[in-house]
Amino acid sequence: MRTLLRQAAVIAGLALPVVHAGEVEVLHYWTSGGEAAALDVLKQQISAEGHQWQDFVIAGGGGGNAMAELQSRVLKGRPPAAAQIKGLDIQRWARLGFLEDLNNIAEQQQWDNKLPPVVADVMKHGDQYVAVPVNVHRTNWLWVNKPLLDRLNISAPQTWEEFDVAAEAIRAAGYQVIAQGDQPWQHATLFETIALSIGGPEYYQAAYVDHDFSALKSSTTEAVFERYFKLLNWITFDDQNEWNENTAKVINGEAAFQIMGDWAKGEFKNAGLTPREDYLCVPVPGTAGQFLFNIDSFAIFQLRDVENSQIEAQNALVQNIMSESFQRTFNQNKGSIPARTDMSMADFDACARSSMNDFLAASANNALKPSIAHGLATTGTVQQYFYEKIAELTATPTTPADASSQLAKAIRYGLYVIK
Repeated sequence: MRTLLRQAAVIAGLALPVVHAGEVEVLHYWTSGGEAAALDVLKQQISAEGHQWQDFVIAGGGGGNAMAELQSRVLKGRPPAAAQIKGLDIQRWARLGFLEDLNNIAEQQQWDNKLPPVVADVMKHGDQYVAVPVNVHRTNWLWVNKPLLDRLNISAPQTWEEFDVAAEAIRAAGYQVIAQGDQPWQHATLFETIALSIGGPEYYQAAYVDHDFSALKSSTTEAVFERYFKLLNWITFDDQNEWNENTAKVINGEAAFQIMGDWAKGEFKNAGLTPREDYLCVPVPGTAGQFLFNIDSFAIFQLRDVENSQIEAQNALVQNIMSESFQRTFNQNKGSIPARTDMSMADFDACARSSMNDFLAASANNALKPSIAHGLATTGTVQQYFYEKIAELTATPTTPADASSQLAKAIRYGLYVIK
């Protein structure tokens, strides 16, 4: 009966104006300026259709706090209409029977023709769509204050050797080299980009996607840690730990670089800056032609014992997220690229056009890899053990050999906990 009700609501939503306003509660953790501006696009579209958006905001970069609150709500039988969930954790909620079958909407909007397989596969459980993607992020970006480097006659580094030379000059001139917050997920983001840079796509796949123990304990992992520990020497942690606070340091000219996903670009845009004039977006040294991806998505929860208007509002949310107008405007504000690959990128800035080109090229060359730091390569349990171990080794560095052994054991333990 609930399925028939939803099918009727989908057909009505696609064919007729909304008659009864419904409420749609959405759990998310987008609270920075650029993120909030992007999300406002979706709120406005839902409001324009006569529905009421109810924010369920849990602050905290990376979403760990949000997932704890979501679990509490679901176990009490009060799930939100949608929740910001990524990667393999979508599959976990679907296996438990909490997520809605979106195939009717997907067929109406022709998702299979608009989403690349790497995105569609993450949104599906078996052959059923259970989540809707809003974007694709690249995590291996180096954000650069261009005027600062110009004053020092420094080019954006393409290798780690060039980076070290630039870092010496930047520090000698009295500026911070790398702006980064002292948070586990930020350390993990930095580490995964170095892993891709030093080891390449095949090593990254084996160690951080397949969790092959021999790859994790290899000399390559030791080389990754050697570079990671060296890079920590160019970071000065302070009381500004949020990622957007550190993006602001690059924007304001206090720091030269930030290694961060392209959600950082939303902060540059929010500050009125222009890529290639005020700032640069370049691949992390050693990762040109490679792409670590993170997909923001909303898992759609089954709503029981609710008014039909709430089902209509939930359907409207899903339909709007996959609309071309939303995918364009949202991603222009967020800093990411559309999840859909059937859209023109002419209205996007230079960073976004570069990102889409690299995304498609990396996909064709087997250099497109899921982010472990952002939950696309593994489960939340393994990700948490990864976070904790990288944070511990950041605070108390050891030898590269010992560090690789500790990380391998931490990830293996995370896998055993799941089993």
